[in-house]
Amino acid sequence: MQTLYTCFTREGDITKEEAIRTLDKHIDQSRQLFVFLIYILTETARYAETDARQRASKHLPTAADLSVNTKIAGNLLLWQLLEQPSFVKVMAEIKPELLGGEEWIKKLYAELVNSDLYKEYIQIEGREKKKEKEIIEFIFTDLMLPNEDFISSVEERFLHWEDDADMMNLLMLNLLQKPQSGDFQQFVGNDKLKFAKDLLLSVIEKEEVCNDYIKDKLQNWDPERTAVLDMILMRMGICEFLFFETIPPKVTINEYIDLAKDYSTPQSGHFVNGILDSIHKDLATQNKLHKVSFKK
Repeated sequence: MQTLYTCFTREGDITKEEAIRTLDKHIDQSRQLFVFLIYILTETARYAETDARQRASKHLPTAADLSVNTKIAGNLLLWQLLEQPSFVKVMAEIKPELLGGEEWIKKLYAELVNSDLYKEYIQIEGREKKKEKEIIEFIFTDLMLPNEDFISSVEERFLHWEDDADMMNLLMLNLLQKPQSGDFQQFVGNDKLKFAKDLLLSVIEKEEVCNDYIKDKLQNWDPERTAVLDMILMRMGICEFLFFETIPPKVTINEYIDLAKDYSTPQSGHFVNGILDSIHKDLATQNKLHKVSFKK
C-alpha cells in the first residue's frame, strides 16, 4: 500500500523496476528501524558494565560505586541475540550506533535499575531462563515503548515509525521468543516477498481494468474526487479477487476495510467495503472468481 501510494502520486509513469526498487527501499527502512530498536534494547542491558566501570573510576568512589551489580550484562537471552550470526552481520552493515541513541541508553538504564523488577532480578542467584527473558522483554515493553519522548526521538529518525509500530512490536516479541531464528539478511521471507511484488505489479499493470470495475460502482461519482488511497486499496482488493487464487474474498475485503479505516478518511472503511463487496458479488455471479484452498 505504501509503495503503491508512492508510485501513483509521483509525477510521470513508473516502470516495474522502479516500483520494485521502491518496495525494496521501504522494506529496508523497516529493517533498519528494527535493528535500531534491538540496538537500544541490548545496549541498555549492557550499560550495566559501563556504569560499573565509570563509577569505580571516580576519584573517591563510594561503596555503592564499587559494588554495581552487572548481572544483566551477562543475560543469557541478551547474548543469544548479540552472538546471532545474522545480527552480527547486520550490525556491521547498518551501524545503528551512528544514529545517536547513547543518551537514551543511559536514560533507559537509569529507569531500569530503579524498577522493582530489576531489583528482584539481581537478587536471584543463578540464571533462570524465564527470568532472563522477562527482564529483557521488560526493557522493550515497559520502558521503551511507553516512553513518549523516546518514541518521538525514534520518529525523528524513522518517519515511518507510526506505520511500522505494531509490526515492530510483534517482530521483537517473536525474536525474544526465538532469538536464534531471526534472519536479518532476509528481513521478509521469500513467500511474503514474492506475494508483495506480485501484488504490487498486478495493481500497476491492471490499473485500467480495476478502474473500470470501480467506476461502474461509483454511481455518477467522479473517480478523480475519490481519495487516492481509497482507489489504491480498492485496486489491491480487485487484484486479489482476480489474480490471487488462494486468498478468500472475505479475507481480502476485511483486510482492506481495516486499512481504509486506519489510513484513509473517516468514511473510507464503509466506502471501500461497499464497493469491494459489490464487485465481489458481480465477479462471483459472472464466474470470474477461481479460488482454491491454500492447502491444496
